[in-house]
Amino acid sequence: MVLKDSIMKLLKEKQISAITVKEICELADINRSTFYAHFCDQFDLLEQIEEELIEDMGMYLSTYNVKKEDDALQMTEKLIEYFASKQDECQTLLNENSDSSFQKKVMVVTHRFIMKNWMEVVNHPNKDISEYLSSFIVSGGIQMLKVWLNNGMDKSPKEMAEIIINLVNTGIRGLR
Repeated sequence: MVLKDSIMKLLKEKQISAITVKEICELADINRSTFYAHFCDQFDLLEQIEEELIEDMGMYLSTYNVKKEDDALQMTEKLIEYFASKQDECQTLLNENSDSSFQKKVMVVTHRFIMKNWMEVVNHPNKDISEYLSSFIVSGGIQMLKVWLNNGMDKSPKEMAEIIINLVNTGIRGLR
């Protein structure tokens, strides 16, 4: 845990490629041999942190099932609540110092739990664009979450979910 805390603290200041195992160990006040008993390098440590969060997020979201369009709002709100509960970790892993692997993993989870069922509900007549539409919605939603986290979560998860779903359902003209 102390190693994870140390790398997260360092990621707030610099990119993973600029962080050394020595720095992590010094900050954690442990020997490098202890580090190497658990991890190959700083990238392996980061990968394990990301995987734990993604697995936790998947388990959290799997308790909900989107069947109707109205449920897309609830599922989106649950996803945002998860981000709020892990604000520091998610904000750090989605910042400019982090590589994009965590963001890609979040996109996969989001697509699996929200978009798959939402696209079936929408049943867009042009199936050729569904992949593009899904990518646009998920990417835009994640960018909105990054801004929201950086703004100190100035809106409630419910308000953010309503904004996202409103944008998805009615486009920018639907916002009033």
